[in-house]
Amino acid sequence: MQKRGFDMRMPGLGLLLLAMAGLGVLPPLAGAQSRATSGDSTSTAVLSSPGAMHPQLAVTYARPTEKTKLHNYFFDAFGPYPIIGAALAGGINQADHTPPEWKQGARGYGQRFASDLGIAAISTSTRYALAEAFRQDTLYYRCQCKGVFPRIGHAVISTFTGRRGDSGDSVFSFPALVAPYAGTMTAVYSWYPRRYDARDAFRMGNYTVLGYVGGNIAVEFLYGGPHAWLSRMRLPKGRRAPSPGSNP
Repeated sequence: MQKRGFDMRMPGLGLLLLAMAGLGVLPPLAGAQSRATSGDSTSTAVLSSPGAMHPQLAVTYARPTEKTKLHNYFFDAFGPYPIIGAALAGGINQADHTPPEWKQGARGYGQRFASDLGIAAISTSTRYALAEAFRQDTLYYRCQCKGVFPRIGHAVISTFTGRRGDSGDSVFSFPALVAPYAGTMTAVYSWYPRRYDARDAFRMGNYTVLGYVGGNIAVEFLYGGPHAWLSRMRLPKGRRAPSPGSNP
């Protein structure tokens, strides 16, 4: 019986994303969204921060337009960040000989790169499609709270929640929970070696979830507005909607 090695691959993102997030090179799923452009449906909502005893001050929630969501989807699924992430993850997998059946050399690296990119694209497509079906906004919104631990808590909780309705009420997000595993399940039963099964897909999907958490935390602390350090790097905006008065 062939023994399964410990798969360190980060499908589409993963632990690699955590390292990238710490360096400020954020993948698209870690993009933060501020207020959407004028013309979006807006309302005033009172937000509670994790660990806070009282709600935060009222802020204006703006639902993203269909144009904004479509732009974000294509950027998240096929933009530079998933390509860079897949290239780096493929290199890690190559060095770790994972999976060993794909061997080494240019061909093996190509298989790993294509696999990681495919998993990321499927996960992103699933998240956006289900969010549309459930009428949820799964973009990331930075916390209105203060303090390190409340903001970390907000970033972690936001990994599994979305916003619903014109008021932007925070709700449990089935799309956000399912999406990380949709890509890995597809990979395991479509192009991975046959010895891989649902347990491997679940394990690899857990890495993707960790990547989502790491990305949210990075944006929560590194993106502090248009004049922050991260913004001055002039990286693509990704899933952060344009601010009021800017061109979409």
